[in-house]
Amino acid sequence: MACNPEVLKHVPLFAQLDEEETAVLAAQVRLKTFTPRQRIYKMGDASGQAYVVVCGRVRVTTVDQDHQEVVIDEPSRGEFFGFASMLEQTPHQTEATSIDETECLEITRNDIAVLLQRKPLAGMDMLSVLGRQFHASQQLVRIRANRHPNEVIEKDATFGERVADIVAGFGGSWTFIILFSIILAIYMTADAMLGKRAWDPYPYILLNLFLNMLAALQAPIIMMSQNRQDTKDRLRGELDYDVNRHSAVQIQGLARKLNLLGEKIGDVEDMLRERLVQE
Repeated sequence: MACNPEVLKHVPLFAQLDEEETAVLAAQVRLKTFTPRQRIYKMGDASGQAYVVVCGRVRVTTVDQDHQEVVIDEPSRGEFFGFASMLEQTPHQTEATSIDETECLEITRNDIAVLLQRKPLAGMDMLSVLGRQFHASQQLVRIRANRHPNEVIEKDATFGERVADIVAGFGGSWTFIILFSIILAIYMTADAMLGKRAWDPYPYILLNLFLNMLAALQAPIIMMSQNRQDTKDRLRGELDYDVNRHSAVQIQGLARKLNLLGEKIGDVEDMLRERLVQE
C-alpha cells in the first residue's frame, strides 16, 4: 500500500525532511499491516527491508550463547528496527514479531538511495536522528552495564560520609581493639607508678570522661555508616529485583511459546484425525 506523506511527518526519523523530500520518500515506501503475533522477519532472513512503526508495537528479539531468547527492544510508534542489517545488506541478526495489530512503513535500501539522489541534504537530516538514537542507546547500555551498587553510592557520598565509613571501619577492627587496650594499659600503669603525683588517680575520673566522650562521638558515626550500608543493601535489592523480573518475563515468554506450540500440535492432530476419518 502506498504511503501518505502525512504519515511520514509523525515519524521522528523523517521529521526534519521538508515537504518535497517527504513526498519523494512517500512515493517509494510502502505501508504494511501485521496481525497480532505475526512474524515480520526472522533471524537469518535477507535484510532487504527495514521498518518504521506507524502504530502498534513490535518485539525485537535475539538468541544468546545459552540459546535463550533475549528481548532487544520493543519499538512503538515512530521508532524503527532492522535498519542496520538493511543498510549493511547483511542477514538480520534479530527476529521481529508484532505484539498488537501493527502498521509499519517498509523501507528498502533503494528507497533511501532514490531519496538521496533527488535530495542529497535529506541524508544529513536522517543521519542526525540516527546519531541521536545511537548515542542514547550507547548511554543506556553504559549505565546499565556499569550500574554497581558500591560505585553508585560512592559517587554521591559526601566527605563526612566517607570519614564516617573510615572511622566505623577502623573502630570495628582488631587493630583498634588491640591499640586501644595497649593505650589504656600504658595510661593506668603510668598513673599507678606516679603514686601521689598521678594526674588522674584511681578511680580514673579523667579517663572515664575521655571514654564517655569517645563513646558519645563513636555511636552516631557508626549509625551514619550503617545508614549508608542500608542504602547499599536497598540498591542491591533493586538490582536483584530487576534481574528477577527480567528472568520472570523470559520464563513467561517461554511458557507462552510452549502453549502456542501445544496448540499448533493439537491443530495438526485434529487435521490428521479428519483425514483418517475421510479415508
